[in-house]
Amino acid sequence: MAQLLFNCFAAFTVVCAAGVVLNKNVVNAAMCLLLSLVGVAGLFVALNAYLLAFLLLLVYAGAVVALFLFIIMLLDTKGDQQPGLKHLSLVARILAFALVAGGFVSFFMRSQLPEPALATTPALGAELKLYAYQLFTTYLLPVQVLGFLLLIAMIGVIVLSKKFAATEDAK
Repeated sequence: MAQLLFNCFAAFTVVCAAGVVLNKNVVNAAMCLLLSLVGVAGLFVALNAYLLAFLLLLVYAGAVVALFLFIIMLLDTKGDQQPGLKHLSLVARILAFALVAGGFVSFFMRSQLPEPALATTPALGAELKLYAYQLFTTYLLPVQVLGFLLLIAMIGVIVLSKKFAATEDAK
């Protein structure tokens, strides 16, 4: 069951990542990026790396993708414009295809990694308690200040991106 769940999250992540690259609309590409990051977080959960999944969703999916969307909306870009560099685009496509093909070949040609001995593996979550303790005691104020600064920056972007109608002076 765990292998099936991992494979489903992996396929979902690859499809969403392809949507980021192939989408011409930048807002839809940013949404595909968000879904791709959610898929990677699902992969982390399937691998029992809960802290990494939470941090990925909190930092990247929560903050970075939101910042991308605010910048896209602020710049008011259109996805219909075609770039004038067709030859460079063709070279980039060929290079990307060669890299992906090389990745697939190396993935299928590799040997199986040996499983680690369970006696040498540290207990799951043994070091996470130390991180949580430090996060909620020693570093609580800096984390809250950083969250407040991100909130102020987000409100600033919203205010700057709002278009105000020109007002006429009353005589």
